[in-house]
Amino acid sequence: MEERTLLTLTVFSSLIVLAETIAQKDAIEIYSLHVDCKVTSRFAHTIITSKIVNRANESREATFEVELPKSAFITNFSMSIDGKVYPGIIKEKASAQKEYDTAVSHGQSAGLVKITGRKLEQFHVSVSIAAASKVTFELAYEELLKRQLGKFELLIKVRPKQLVKHFQIDVHIFEPQGIRFLETDSTFMTNELTEALTKVQNETKAHILFKPTVDQQKINPELDETLLNGDFVVRYDVERGATAGDIQIVNGYFVHYFAPREMPVFPKNVIFVIDRSGSMAGRKIEQTRDALLKILQDLRPEDHFSFITFNSKVAEWKSSLLQATADNVASAAGFVQTLSPSGGTDINRALLTAVSMLDKAERLPGRSVSMMILLTDGQPTSGESNVEVIQENIQKAVNGKYALFCLGFGFDVSYKFLEKMALSNGGIARRIYENADAALQLQGFYQEVATPILMKIEMQYPENAIEGLTKNNFKLFFEGSEIIVSGKISNELDLLPVEIKAQTHVSDLTLKEEANVKEKEQVFQNQSYVFGNFIERLWAYLTIQQLLEKSISAEEEDKRTLEAQALELSLQYNFVTPLTSMVVTKPTGQQQTELANKPTEADNEKPSSFPVGDAYRLRSGSPPGRWRSEPKSGSNKKLLSVVVRLRDKIRAQPLANEYPQLLLQLPKQNEIICLNTDGKPQPSLHLLSDPEQGLTVTGKLGDRIKHFVQFEITYVNPPVRIHVSTDEIVLSHDNESTRLPWTESATSTIQGKCFQMSSSSE
Repeated sequence: MEERTLLTLTVFSSLIVLAETIAQKDAIEIYSLHVDCKVTSRFAHTIITSKIVNRANESREATFEVELPKSAFITNFSMSIDGKVYPGIIKEKASAQKEYDTAVSHGQSAGLVKITGRKLEQFHVSVSIAAASKVTFELAYEELLKRQLGKFELLIKVRPKQLVKHFQIDVHIFEPQGIRFLETDSTFMTNELTEALTKVQNETKAHILFKPTVDQQKINPELDETLLNGDFVVRYDVERGATAGDIQIVNGYFVHYFAPREMPVFPKNVIFVIDRSGSMAGRKIEQTRDALLKILQDLRPEDHFSFITFNSKVAEWKSSLLQATADNVASAAGFVQTLSPSGGTDINRALLTAVSMLDKAERLPGRSVSMMILLTDGQPTSGESNVEVIQENIQKAVNGKYALFCLGFGFDVSYKFLEKMALSNGGIARRIYENADAALQLQGFYQEVATPILMKIEMQYPENAIEGLTKNNFKLFFEGSEIIVSGKISNELDLLPVEIKAQTHVSDLTLKEEANVKEKEQVFQNQSYVFGNFIERLWAYLTIQQLLEKSISAEEEDKRTLEAQALELSLQYNFVTPLTSMVVTKPTGQQQTELANKPTEADNEKPSSFPVGDAYRLRSGSPPGRWRSEPKSGSNKKLLSVVVRLRDKIRAQPLANEYPQLLLQLPKQNEIICLNTDGKPQPSLHLLSDPEQGLTVTGKLGDRIKHFVQFEITYVNPPVRIHVSTDEIVLSHDNESTRLPWTESATSTIQGKCFQMSSSSE
């Protein structure tokens, strides 16, 4: 990836805060915000209720914005305005899209959910309410907590953006196995806020209450600004005996949890396949080196390892795998420190070389686990570049013998390509976000797969007595994780037998268990912490997740069958999944139809580019390719952020759809207008006009027409011109000019408008 310089120009009124005047902001008051979460046997059901009043003497816009875990499925949303309820209706995605398209033809917009980070996605909806009116927003979602590194984590994002008179978080946990440990953590906690946190716990139950007063929420007594901005996290684990796991039964559905303890660890044979193409230059390669140096220290003496690095060429550190002795690890550390980026990306040959090295490996431990860990930040550009051919080549070469884990660094990768390749070869894919903690993300992933303790696991149940059984065969089990199997008991069984077969490092393992159905059903009777038919919903959630995962690597006909099954369950159990959408309606006279889609990590890619002169609007959460031409910029008059990308260094063969681009971020719309040149030589390009805001943007191309060298942003009221070139930024008003180099930031107020210019490198 080429180096880029990013300039952000933000134009807003000095009296405006988040596109609202201070008076407007104060007028819309969140007087109650309640997060109520019930976790029953790992399955979490969360309801967020926000109550808002408009204290102004005219209509104002009320916004409900929450962040929820990516792994969660929204199950319900409603708005209640002056006693009238506007529910969200979950429909098949194509049907909802048709309804949406009808609304858009009348000038309305959509896109309520978008990915906001590696763990979260954001739900955002606004509605206009009359003077003195109240609105209650309620959002419900469900998720199955995943055990990682020996603990479950419940994440609640807290960001009310104002002081709230009645603020409360309730977390109720019921774990019949027993709670082994329980802890809370927060990124915003102070000594004063700690006093608002209480925790009550016994052997199987826990209640965590966080209820700060308005004074406790304040940054300091003089300022009406809130401290509540960050993560509220609950972590815990359950008690486990040396048995075949724990079976729980409610209303004819069962769930079986299995996480053995104190098992010997398999030796690993691991090949790290590391991208060192030119796009890895700078921070990425530094973070990769840092992570690999730490990972080397975590190798066990009985492990074997090697490195394959690749750009346009593939290089083997050694011709075979080496045992992780102190000398070999030290030698590898020296090699890692020499990694330097250049050239293209030949993923196909790099992985085939890794498979060949494992095939030829000698003197490896008899019972060991072989795996490849691929780290790349881009598309295949050298050698074989057809991703379908690469996937086929790798699957044929691996042939079920090894596990392939794919790590995609940043957003230039095709996550869909990596995910399919990993799932087809017994592994998983993970995106590594380009943050300051990218090295920790890499290390964290390695720790998850560093300690395999079982392989070839089979969870067996009576065939004639179980329906709808979820996945019950697993290639590998890693210490600190958990296997979950669920199904419906179809016959009147008194006892539910289970048999587990697996291989350990030292021997074959067989475990047997029988669950007394009536006794197990009794456990959940009269429990206030239990929400209804939770195991049935857990089964549906898990089944949908596994059907969607299986469809990623399936052939087209099988893919349609799997998706049809997942869709049927999604509609039956009212889940917003990648196959369904929630249609949200509003009062008459407002944007009446909006969609809440479920974005996937594969959707979370950089937007495509479009010819200059046309503006396009991206609906967050929509699949790639679903764009709608918008000749007008809309009615947003209050805030405009203009992001101009000037490319410093151009690839020898730039991608046709890549240069240049102008991204206009529309606040409170969850939308981006993308502009791009078609490559035709023109002295000046008219990029955008908005008569309502009095804004015009033009751009000038360089001689090689591969990038913009200059922009002119003209604002009518007040009369201001912002000239942006590769050398400087010039703000002009009333024959006076302010010049800034790219390395500085500044703010200037002109006739009540504040012009803020900030620059950063990307």
